[in-house]
Amino acid sequence: MSPAPETGSKVVAILRGPDDRHLVRAATVLRDAGLPLVELPLTTPGALRAIERLDGVGAGTVRTLQDARDAVGAGAAFLVTPAVVPDAIAYGAEHGVPVYAGALSPTEVLAAHAAGASYVKIFPAGTVGPGYLAALRQPFPDIAFVPTGGVDLAAARAFLAAGAAAVGVGSPLAGDALVTGDLDALHERARVWAAL
Repeated sequence: MSPAPETGSKVVAILRGPDDRHLVRAATVLRDAGLPLVELPLTTPGALRAIERLDGVGAGTVRTLQDARDAVGAGAAFLVTPAVVPDAIAYGAEHGVPVYAGALSPTEVLAAHAAGASYVKIFPAGTVGPGYLAALRQPFPDIAFVPTGGVDLAAARAFLAAGAAAVGVGSPLAGDALVTGDLDALHERARVWAAL
């Protein structure tokens, strides 16, 4: 199972910034560079407004049922939770919106899957490494894992080699684009990540 069969993308690009000044343009740059899966965390002020303006982007840091309702209402194409949030996962499933549910332990992985998550986001993946993912895949071969948090290019390649369906990446890709508005450099980084 891939994270988005219609895109074939192996990267969920996370745009977390101090505000929404450059959010829409940055998301557009990422998609134009070949990264169609863009997550806008709700902890970024103005993220819901940006989601309303962009087709096909997801909402991240969905921590409550109300967050899920707001994100789906704004048109989010997918939801990403930082932990197992059963109400939000169920809401996404009921509305046909894929959910990447955050989990770390085997118990959390099973709970996320049982709650109806489309994908399980191993978070924070950088603290456990690709070997941990390979070990999780032994008892959970039918779950699509998306390691996120502390994933740079080298780690991304290693996680994909260990069987990840995709990886989630934030600052190694976004850099300072959401602060400075340097979208040319963002585009160049995005092209490298899109080649994974």
